Amino acid sequence: MVGLVANYRMGRAAQLLGVSADTLRRWVDAGRLPAGRDQQGHRVVAGAELARFARSLATDEPGGTWSSARNRFTGIVTSIRVDEVMAQVEIQAGPHRVVSLMTRDSVDELGLVVGAVATASVKSTQVVVELPVPARTTA
Repeated sequence: MVGLVANYRMGRAAQLLGVSADTLRRWVDAGRLPAGRDQQGHRVVAGAELARFARSLATDEPGGTWSSARNRFTGIVTSIRVDEVMAQVEIQAGPHRVVSLMTRDSVDELGLVVGAVATASVKSTQVVVELPVPARTTA
């Protein structure tokens, strides 16, 4: 199967980056991200450019930690469920909900509380990638 060439309208591109459409427009206007126009005159970002830009945003912040994990999701802790031994921690990182199972001791040692900023680092040997099903057209 041949990959689809993707151009994203500003709203969808912003959603994929986890920012507002206004923020994305400011980045385009400042020249940080190239954009063009589609046949209807809407501003669009080429998929390859959006991917390059997203990657550039993923650099570690100064003062951060070093890790071999490349899949890092920084967000806000939205839920913590604990029992005697284990805990389930949920982090909302932009449009992504990340759930981690860990020991109760780890939650206590990290001082995790609902509302705290935390980063989930994901290291996996298997990742499933899915594409949306194209819309069906009727003749």
